[in-house]
Amino acid sequence: MTTLSASAICGGYATADFIVKGVDITVAPKDLAVIIGPNGAGKSTFLKLLAGLLPKRTGDVSIDGIALPAGDAHAACERGISFVPQERNVFGSLSVQENLEMGGYLLRSGLKSRIEEQLNRFPMLRGRLRDKAGNLSGGQRQVLAVAVALMTNPSVLLLDEPTAGLSPAAAKEIFVLIRDLAASGLAILMVEQNALLALAYGTRGVVLVAGKKVRDDAAASVIEDDEIRHLFLGRAAPAGAPTLKHDH
Repeated sequence: MTTLSASAICGGYATADFIVKGVDITVAPKDLAVIIGPNGAGKSTFLKLLAGLLPKRTGDVSIDGIALPAGDAHAACERGISFVPQERNVFGSLSVQENLEMGGYLLRSGLKSRIEEQLNRFPMLRGRLRDKAGNLSGGQRQVLAVAVALMTNPSVLLLDEPTAGLSPAAAKEIFVLIRDLAASGLAILMVEQNALLALAYGTRGVVLVAGKKVRDDAAASVIEDDEIRHLFLGRAAPAGAPTLKHDH
């Protein structure tokens, strides 16, 4: 069981004006923390800083108290962090089988057994192994992207907009999948525009505004906050959204 911690993270694409401005967060095993906020708040940038895909300017990212080197995605992956980007998260011209093999590129042994684990976890993929990933539906591609991310047996999963462009039914299936992964012991941090539904499945809600964290609380508290609902979520829950008291 692994805990991700970040303190005073600043960084972004320009040194003159950081996109992320001093954000702290801790994500423990079985956490499903959902980051919400307006466009341009720094949500996706923050995930990339944690994953080592962007060099942070200040602050520390650590796994179980041991700091990770700045801007080193390879080291982050070796220490158990796996990142699923919003776009280009699978190789469309490669088969499902080949995508899974690419996900296991760091493995020194046991590639076949790891693939078999993912096929057992996501049975839909077993019948599509020879199909090109680009021919899968949006929901199926997201399942494949998560399966690829799990090939290295990570303990921390970072997800950037996992339901972007999906139908409501497909989005719900992805949220159930992610919730179940968190319940199995992963520490999950997810950026999601479908905020109300994501919070209904999450354990925590983290609100970023203008690169700063303004709220980090239980998902139930965030979803019931009138100001947050007005600013980010809208007043009405989507049809079929689970009630928090029953899901957690």
